[in-house]
Amino acid sequence: MNFSGLEPGILLPAFAAGLLVLASHVPLGQAVLKRGIVFLDLAIAQIAGLGVVIAHSLGGEDSPWLTQTGAVTAALLGALFLQRMERFGRGCASARQEAIIGVTFVAAACLALILMSHDPHGAEHLQDLLVGQILWTSWSGLVPLAVITALMLAVWFRFNLRASPLGFYLLFALTITASVQVVGIYLVFASLIVPALVAGERLARGLIIGVLGYALGLIVSGLFDLPSGAAIVLALVAVASVAALFNRNPNR
Repeated sequence: MNFSGLEPGILLPAFAAGLLVLASHVPLGQAVLKRGIVFLDLAIAQIAGLGVVIAHSLGGEDSPWLTQTGAVTAALLGALFLQRMERFGRGCASARQEAIIGVTFVAAACLALILMSHDPHGAEHLQDLLVGQILWTSWSGLVPLAVITALMLAVWFRFNLRASPLGFYLLFALTITASVQVVGIYLVFASLIVPALVAGERLARGLIIGVLGYALGLIVSGLFDLPSGAAIVLALVAVASVAALFNRNPNR
């Protein structure tokens, strides 16, 4: 156990990043579960990651603007495609749309692997894409995520985009694109689904579960020098499992 790993200068910006991610992802996760498209976030996050890989392959590794353009463009195109598939498949079972989302995720992941196969740092880039680099977060680096989160929440609650399929998909894509580059694909999925799965439509309960999970995961990763992203995912699952045991509603 290494108490020196609990460095506030590292853990506090990372925790703030987690709070920003949860602020947008818990309400989005509730909408995702309600629509029955659980793996949409994985697919969009992977497509955004593919956009980053494509930008890097075109020489944009040292150009943040090119990287962001690639990520946002890929995510929006992916969201439009999946929304169109949902529109054409209205008469089909939701499982069919989920299958299309799954195939899209696998295709994007494999294309990213192919593009990174000749990159000597490909394994490192892949790990960053999956588990993120939340401990590398700085206060100044949180500004773009904070702005996007504030805008997302304002638009989400002001214009009720839950009722607009196209608006939902596009806003979802932009939000996921911002968060996946900070916390990685695994944490994006866990932040969206785990709190909402236990809390249902109770937003405050979902946020509390998420906050406790991020705090516990960061503390454990600091004490035992563990990968922070993986530790937070497991902590979220653990906290949500305990919360589920004390759920008073026997139908949930």
